[in-house]
This record gives sequence, structure tokens and C-alpha cells, in this order.
Amino acid sequence: MRPRQGLLEQADPNLTETDIPDDLICPADDIIDRRALRIALTDLITSDHQAPRSQIVALLKEALVTGRARIAEAFAKSPFEATPTTRAYAYLTDAVVIEVYHLATTLLHPVGNPTEAERLALIAVGGSGRGEMAPHSDVDLLFLAPYKVTPWAESAIESMLYILWDLKLKVGHASRTVKECIRLAREDYTIRTSLVEERYLTGDRALAAELTTKLRSDLFAGTVPDFIEAKLEERAERHRKQGGQRYMVEPNVKEGKGGLRDLQSLYWIGKYVHGVKDASELVKHRVFTQAEYEEFKDAHEFLWAVRCHLHLITGRAADQLTFDLQVEVAARMHYADDTGRRAVEHFMQDYFRHATDVGELTRIFLTAQEDAHLKSEPMLQRLFTRRKTAKPPYAIKQNRLTVDKPATFLKDPLNLLRIFEEALRTGTLLHPDAMRLIKANLDLIDDDVRASKEAQRIFLDTLLKHGNPERGLRRMNELGVLAAFIPEFEPIVAMMQFNMYHHYTVDEHTIQTISHLAQIERAELDDELPVSAEILKNGINRKVLYVALLLHDIGKGRDEDHSILGARIARKVAPRLGLNKKECETVEWLVRYHLFMSDMAQKRDIADPRTVRGFANAVKSVDRLNLLCVLTVCDIRGVGPGTWNNWKAVLIRALYRQTKFALENGMEALNREERGVEARRNLRAALNAQTQAGWSEKDIRAELGRHYAPYWQGLHVTAHVDFANLLHGIGTDEVRIELTPDDDRDATRVCFAMADHPGIFSRMCGALSLVGANVVDARTFTSKDGFATAAFWVQDADGSPYDEARLPRLRQMIEKTLQGDIVARDKLADKDKMKKREKAFRVPTHITFDNEGSEIYTIIEVDTRDRPGLLHDLTRTLANMNIYIASAVIATYGEQVVDTFYVKDMFGLKFHAESKQKTIERKLREAITQGVERARA
Repeated sequence: MRPRQGLLEQADPNLTETDIPDDLICPADDIIDRRALRIALTDLITSDHQAPRSQIVALLKEALVTGRARIAEAFAKSPFEATPTTRAYAYLTDAVVIEVYHLATTLLHPVGNPTEAERLALIAVGGSGRGEMAPHSDVDLLFLAPYKVTPWAESAIESMLYILWDLKLKVGHASRTVKECIRLAREDYTIRTSLVEERYLTGDRALAAELTTKLRSDLFAGTVPDFIEAKLEERAERHRKQGGQRYMVEPNVKEGKGGLRDLQSLYWIGKYVHGVKDASELVKHRVFTQAEYEEFKDAHEFLWAVRCHLHLITGRAADQLTFDLQVEVAARMHYADDTGRRAVEHFMQDYFRHATDVGELTRIFLTAQEDAHLKSEPMLQRLFTRRKTAKPPYAIKQNRLTVDKPATFLKDPLNLLRIFEEALRTGTLLHPDAMRLIKANLDLIDDDVRASKEAQRIFLDTLLKHGNPERGLRRMNELGVLAAFIPEFEPIVAMMQFNMYHHYTVDEHTIQTISHLAQIERAELDDELPVSAEILKNGINRKVLYVALLLHDIGKGRDEDHSILGARIARKVAPRLGLNKKECETVEWLVRYHLFMSDMAQKRDIADPRTVRGFANAVKSVDRLNLLCVLTVCDIRGVGPGTWNNWKAVLIRALYRQTKFALENGMEALNREERGVEARRNLRAALNAQTQAGWSEKDIRAELGRHYAPYWQGLHVTAHVDFANLLHGIGTDEVRIELTPDDDRDATRVCFAMADHPGIFSRMCGALSLVGANVVDARTFTSKDGFATAAFWVQDADGSPYDEARLPRLRQMIEKTLQGDIVARDKLADKDKMKKREKAFRVPTHITFDNEGSEIYTIIEVDTRDRPGLLHDLTRTLANMNIYIASAVIATYGEQVVDTFYVKDMFGLKFHAESKQKTIERKLREAITQGVERARA
């Protein structure tokens, strides 16, 4: 057995000379005592050369766990100090990997007199090579041999990898010669990118230096344009996969638009082109200004801090900032609730602002590299493509709009607005040189500019003249011009709304709504939005509509109703945008009531004439109705993909047409009795056409006379036909069901007919909840001869109608529940669970009573947190109090739901007594609280 000291010297020739970084989150010796670890490993092997691998791993594991705990503890105290933290994790990983390398090559597989072929170098590549590691980052290693990998090297590498795997490190590895590295990197851009960041760890230093030299001379030097082009394509594809939006509300910190991978792309290209070792060196190469580099550094620090917190919270390499994790990361970074907003919303606003900065830096950097290195257009393309031209003081550079003479340009501050209109006029993107100039001179947009009539004209022309205002607005917003020109807009820039309903930040949602309006104007949505398209074609005040959309959410994020505050802000901003007094009043009204039409359509029974009358009295004119209708459609569509659907379209169109009819023909035209006469006439015609159903004249008269007046409101003739067939010859002990796809409403209509008894509506809700059906609307009626007829419109979990193939099973499950074979309450306990990512949302419960909105019923509106068994709980509670439910209207907004019930007591009267209302509210709140506790359990 060899003496311990000899082995230590052989295994540890340069231990005291190893570079120890001085910018770690805590002292290097607190993270890992490398000498002590080396001695412990050496003692273990010298005392027992056959020591099991488990003992070796246990020593290394203890060092790794202790080091990680100390880094995490220090990071918790300084939660924004990302660079010292990522360097500390890299230092710890380096130390362990180096110890394992020396263990494998000198103690486990010693070679007395190594040959030239038995030289070996260990190189860190990828993120490991960059020296930046999150707590659970992969370890990327290259085992470098001179001209072949010998059997000794294979054995040493194999032992090393088994130990690293036993340590639960996720190791990406390759064993190659220098020649193979060059050849494979030339063929594969992923390999080439990883080698851009190669960093020597241990082993043969001369061999590692040879790789560095050969990469730069034999590969990088002659392939700069190809590499840049590959990175541009890779970036575009990555953004496409991540949704293509910087403002996705659950962003991927690493791969998303404006995320770490974008920053890393800048570093890769910078190192490939200029050979820089640190991003700060890009300033001297005139790629970034000093101010831009500071933005780069701030974004880099923030995003890496977020990523480290994600890894520590989840205990794994998690990069998706899901809703539940957003709350935890915000807490770890010491954000706090204030000014009517949650800590998580302040945190995410900072996140999106940094993501925007990354986007601008990436655009500037990549355009500069394109200009300097990418191939020019083919000669034929240059000859036959019409060149875009720009008026002075502008110029076209790289097919982008820039400024010819900056000093001349800046003499007139209005040019900071004109350039965006010029970009729309010429159909060009802004050149990064122009972006830099604009960002550096935002202070020129002062009160004098804001008050200038010419500035107002330029801004309105950007909105109204060029057909695609969203492009100009988005660029103005990203460069800070929009907030400089309209300071009231600044608070909502990058403001996240912490809920599952809104897909975008408030500013991006605003721009999306304007984009949808422009699409309607360009006749791109005529088939999908016939009413809005017709309104615009018939003429409307476009200026009012565009400005109202721009300002409709400007009051968000404060501790006040954003519609009321937004209207006050609009009262100040609209005149500054050049609108006359009447236009300003209309904009203010639209902002104040921009949710009114949506709420009435989705939360009230629009078949009730009083609903339409009340809405019409508030709107007052067809002009306002037209403006509000288009604004409402654009607002809903701008929430995110899939939010607008046929169901909402049917409701908005019906409310619009009935209100327009009332405004043009007088409120008395909304007559319940006239509607009933027409509905009975339509049903008679339909039943007469059913020759095989055996409807005699006597049977038809009986059907037309068996229902009370409310039955004839709000149901299509097809539903009346379904009910007529279900009731035809029904026995008192029968339950009959008809399921019909209602494609116009993106739902499946479920019609029930059975003998009426207390609680029947609740049992139907339970049956539907049990089969996973989401109820979006419901109507229930009792016939004069004691039968309950109820129509429910339901959707599946994806918000779509049920496929025809699924209807038989749906029917079977509903029948079993209604017949008592399955107790809905018991079975729902298993389904009524809250998903982990949804538990972070807070939805306060509000319950209101309205005795004016309906002639016959009290309207109870329950605004609370949605969950699968909620409707059943609420309806069961009302049934237990002997409250008759005539109809239910359900409006869902992500995790929030508004369930509206039209009810009366057992004597057919409204609930006017305040004491009774308080009792009902208390019982409903108890049911909600118990249900939430059950769902969270």
C-alpha cells in the first residue's frame, strides 16, 4: 500500500494554487473545504483500495449538500444577488467534479508513466463553461483526448461518471479528441455553441489550450455569418414554441421571449465574433453603449435570481414561472402588497419590464451583427426589389427606418412621434440606431409637446390612418414613448393581472384590443363578427372608439374601481389628444361603462324584458350602443386566445339587437306577451311538421296551454320542440332527457322533463357536475300540471360542446344520478379539488340582491372562486331554504365565477326583507367556505 502523503501530493499538486473566486455569495471555504475533502478521500482509498463506491459517494454527497445549504442560506438573505449565487453553485460543482476527476485518474486508475495518448483534460462546456449555474442546473462536461480515447481514459471516465450519477447530478458528457470537436462542431450548431463556452477545469492544460486555439483559428474565424444566422433562426423557433409573446402570464424564465436564453444568445455571438469573456467587453467593441450594458446587467441579475429561486422552491430544474410559484418567488424576493395590488403583481411587473429590456437589447445587438457580418442580398434581388425610401430627416438602413442626421432630428422633439408614423407609412421596422436615439432622448417629450396640436395630430394619425396601429403603438410602448406622451399610461406598462382570465399584461391587452379593431376595419373578421363589421361599415366615430380602447383599462392597479378611476383619467387625457368636448364626454362614458354590456350579457337573463329595458335606458342612444358593442367585442377578444367564443357572441348579439330595437321603437316594444304569442306560433308550426311524432290538434293545444308566460321567453323554438316531445305522454315517475349540440352557442343543450319537487334543480346541477360538465346557462320552469322542465347549456373541460360520441355516456351518468343510484354530493368530493397552481389566487366573495332587475324574481348574484362542485353547493343551499330557482346564468373569468340566480320564495314572492337577505347570504357564504376547505384539503 502506498504512503498517504505520496498519494496526496500526487493527487494534489496544485490544490493551493487553484483560483478561488472572491465574488461568491459566501466565502469559498464556507461552501466547500477542498483540502479536507481531498484528504478524506485519499485516506479512504489508502486505507482500503477496494473501498466501495458508496463510501466515496457519501463523502462527496455530504460536501455537496453542505455547500448547497450554505449558498441557499446566504442567497435567502440577499435574494437579488444572482451573480455571486450562480458563481457559488458553479464553484461548488467545479470543486466536486475536479475531486472526482483526480480520484478517478490518480487513486482509482493510477497510471505510473503516462504515454502521449494517455493525456486527458476535463473541460466544462455550456452553462457549466460559462461559470453560471442555478441550484439544479445540468453539469456539461467534455473529456478531451489528444488523438484517441485510450482504454485507461475510458475506465477513468466511466468511474467518474458513475460517481457523478450516484451524486444525482444530471451530467451531459462527451469524450472526444480535438480533431473530433472541430469536425462535429462544424456539422452541429448545438455542439458548436457549447464549445463557445468551453472552460478548462483540470487535467492536461496544454491539451485544453490547443482546443481553444484550434476552435478560434480553424472554426470560429471563418464562420461568423453562418453562426449568427443559425442563432437567429434558433431564437425565432424557440420563441414560436414558447408562444411568441413576451407577456405570457406564466413565462419560461429560461426559454421564453425576453428570457435568459436571449441574453445567453448575445453572449454566445459576442464571444464567437469578438472573443469576449464577459458581456461588459461588448461596450468597448461598440456593440452596446454603457447604459445598454447596465440594462443587460440588471436584467441578467434579475432573471438569474428568479431562476435560482424557482430551483430552490421546487427542488428541481424548474424554469416555468407558474402562478403558484410566482407567489412564492415574490415572497422570497421580499415584495409586498400595497396600493391595491398584490406583491406578486409588483414582482411580475418588474419581470416583464426586464423582459422588455432584454427584447430591445437583443434587437439592437442582432441588427448590429447582421449589419457587420451577414451576407448581403443576392444581386438579382437587389436589382428587382423596389427600394423603400424615406423623407428627410429619415433614412433607410438595412431595410429599416433610421435617422439620417441625429442632431437635426432632435432639434424638433415632435420627430420622436413622427418617426413612428413614418415607419407605418413606409412599411418598415425601426433600426436599432433610431431606437437608441429615441430612448436616450425621451426627456424631450415634455408638457409643451403633449399640449402641441401637431403632436396630437401625429399621434391620432398613427392610430387612425395606416391600418395597423398596433405595430406603431407596441414599438412606442416598448421604447417608453407612449408613457412619455401619456404619463397616465406608465403605471400599466408591463402590469400583470394575477388571474387565470387575462393572458397578457394590461398594456399588451390594450394594444391587442386595438389590433382587433383594426382587423375588423380591414374586413378580416366579417364572417366571425357580422354585427361589429356592419356597425363599422355604416359609419362610426373612429377617433372616439380608438381613444376609448387606448384608455379603457388605464385605471387598473389602484385601490379603486378601475372603470371609475379610468373615466376620471380619460376626462383629463382625451382633451390632450385633440378630441372636442362631445367626443371627450363619449370617451369618458365608454371608459366608465366599458364592462357594462359584457356584464349584462353574461350575468343577466337577457330574455327578461326588464334586463333589456334597464340596459337601453342606461345607454340612451344607438350611437353609444354601437360604440359600446364594438368596444366590448374588442375588449373580450383582447383578453387572449379562446376567450371570445360563439356563446359570448350569441349573448352580445342578442343584447345588441334587442336594445337597438327598443331604442328605435320605444321601450313598450319589448312586450313579454307579444313574444309569447310568437313563440307559441313557432312551436305549433314545428309540431305540425313532425308528421311521425303523432301530434294531434288536441295534443298541440294542450302543449301550448300547459305553460306559464315565462316559459315562452328566452328559449329557441328547438328547445320548445324538445320539451314538447319530452312531455308528450310522460308519466309522473319518469325522468326524460334530451341532449342536443347547440353549435351556435359552442355548447350542448341538456333538456330535462320530470315531475316537479323541491331541490330538483340542485340535483340536476349535481348530476352535470359529476360528469365534468361546466354549466354556462340554465333555465327551469314548472308547467301548470306540475312537471319541471329545465334546460342547461353545458361545455366540456376544454370549453367546447360534447362530441356526439360522448353523449350516450353523459346521458347514462345523468340518469343514474337523478334516479338516486349515485349521490352527487358524495361523489363530487373526489372531483372537487383545487389544482396546485390555482391555489395562489385570491377571489373575495361578494353576494348581492337585486329586486329591480326583474319583474318577477329577486336576482341573487354570487361572485366567488370557481371550482367543480360550486354550483351544486349553491343550488342545494337555496333548495334547503325552500327557495325556487327559475334560472341561473353563469359567467366564468378564469378562476373567478359569477353565478346569478333568478329566485322567489315558496309563495312566489321576491325577497325584500333585509333580514331574510342576510340569512340567505350567510348560508351561501358557509357553503362556499366549506366547499373551498374541502377542495384545498
